[in-house]
Amino acid sequence: MAGESTSKGGWHSGRFAHTFAAIDLGTNNCRLLVARASIDGFEVIDAYSRPVRLGEGVALSGVLCGDAIERTLSALDVCAAKIGRNRVTRARHIATEACRRACNGEDFLSMVEQRTGLRFDVIPPSEEARLALASCEDLLDPEIPYGLLIDIGGGSTEVSWLRVVPRDGRVGCVATELIGMTSVPWGVVTLTESCVGGQPRERAVARACYDDMVERIRADLRPFCAQHGIGAAVARGEVQMVGASGTVTTVSAHNLGLKRYNRTLVDGSRIDRESILRICDQLSSLSVAELTHLPCIGDDRADLALAGGAILEAVCRQWPAPTVRVADRGLREGVLMDLMRQADRDADPRCRPG
Repeated sequence: MAGESTSKGGWHSGRFAHTFAAIDLGTNNCRLLVARASIDGFEVIDAYSRPVRLGEGVALSGVLCGDAIERTLSALDVCAAKIGRNRVTRARHIATEACRRACNGEDFLSMVEQRTGLRFDVIPPSEEARLALASCEDLLDPEIPYGLLIDIGGGSTEVSWLRVVPRDGRVGCVATELIGMTSVPWGVVTLTESCVGGQPRERAVARACYDDMVERIRADLRPFCAQHGIGAAVARGEVQMVGASGTVTTVSAHNLGLKRYNRTLVDGSRIDRESILRICDQLSSLSVAELTHLPCIGDDRADLALAGGAILEAVCRQWPAPTVRVADRGLREGVLMDLMRQADRDADPRCRPG
């Protein structure tokens, strides 16, 4: 559902000649952004987000179930309507862990294309890491030589280990090199289903169960840590951490005392490690029923909040960086930046084949 607009010159060429769209179809959420280019990035003109739980049960059964498929198709109908209404001319739509893992993932995406006209790319974890970095790069401090980017998803958690250098002639801007990345096969949905599935909503999880969740994540992080010497670099004060996920933004909103979520206040905020560990400890002692009453959690996130807290705590215990920079942005924003750069290349006569 992406056409080409008539080429124009000057200000209306390249990225400024188009309306862009990006959909991120994850294990838990379906997210759409529709945007136009602006001087300092892009301006969102329409958006949509729904917790569809596409990956419900996939970790145990290996297939996408009927209810999850129907929920997701309904959400994608809305996305397709918004894309059509906004006359989008360039788009890319990506699917991640649930469609990678499910044996019927490709069949499902064929069904999506037939019903909605939306075509999806199933991307590998390395592409997830690249897109997340593209959206978060401007949050990195050029004075700290290394970075850890943590992206806690529904079906997996991606960790990127980065070299950070100041960009020549541009104060506060950085260039990054992806040294390595790992994809831990646990996200908020898969960890919840594996460790606390069937737990009564009115009963808090036993501390031993929560500690086991934390240790499960740390066990998967240790080989990556040893391979790159990350722990030693953290101890030298050479590492900054950026967290990009609903878990991290929710913890930040809780730390800021927000009664209602406010992206402007959360995106780019900082939260110290001690506060993260304190909040995760508080959340771990509450039942799902109690979590639903906390601001910025509610019914949509309550049953996944415990697993999210365990993953975030595991990361912060494995790598005790003093603060985490919070990113309310992710794959969609990275896709939009890619699309805009490609539009510029296509409009530049120097980039056209002879």
